[in-house]
Amino acid sequence: MSHFPLFQIDARTDGTEPNDNKDNETSATCLLDFAGNCNATVTGCGAMPAGQASTRTFNVTGLRTSPVPMVYSTAPTIQAHFPGIATTEGGAQAFVSRLVMQTVFDVLESQARSALLPDAVITAILDQLNVDITYRPLSCDKVVRDPTREQVMAAEKRGCIIIGNTVTEVCTHVAAAGMCCMPTQATVAPVPVEHTSVSGTLSTRNIIMATWSADIWRNVVNRALRLLTSGPFG
Repeated sequence: MSHFPLFQIDARTDGTEPNDNKDNETSATCLLDFAGNCNATVTGCGAMPAGQASTRTFNVTGLRTSPVPMVYSTAPTIQAHFPGIATTEGGAQAFVSRLVMQTVFDVLESQARSALLPDAVITAILDQLNVDITYRPLSCDKVVRDPTREQVMAAEKRGCIIIGNTVTEVCTHVAAAGMCCMPTQATVAPVPVEHTSVSGTLSTRNIIMATWSADIWRNVVNRALRLLTSGPFG
């Protein structure tokens, strides 16, 4: 069993089975204890009728830090010092979207290969899956990198404190001082929660995946989130 105490996840799956008008909702708070694996076998690659899809939602909350590509800055000097930083809000959102989608694909592909499915079937299944995310990235108007205990930063704008390649805290503006003081931490705060939450939906037109239970889908989401925490969020 692995524990990643960095954050909690509210993994929520919503969906309706084909020809079923009842809501099938399951909510669970996971402490990232991944003891089990999804053993469901994917046995087909047929698509649901046109216009039909099965959708599951998920929410990631409580992240404490943000890798540089998840934030953005419009300042050329900051972009030059941090080549990985997004240059627009949309760029940061696109990075997170690609990251989540690829991680979910990796989990499903691994699951399908364990079921000894041929490549053509795996490709068809993944082609019938769509991942949409909602994410509000942090804007870094000023940056201080690997600050010393004695360092201060002018805080007339939102400042991001970056350790290595990760935004760990922000410098908040105090009108009287106008500075971000590292020694006292008086004007240093965690990255605001609205910039560390990701929500999204998994939609599939695959006729077999559409009938998966909420527990199976939650397991897929949890495994994907475990991969995320061991990578960019870890």
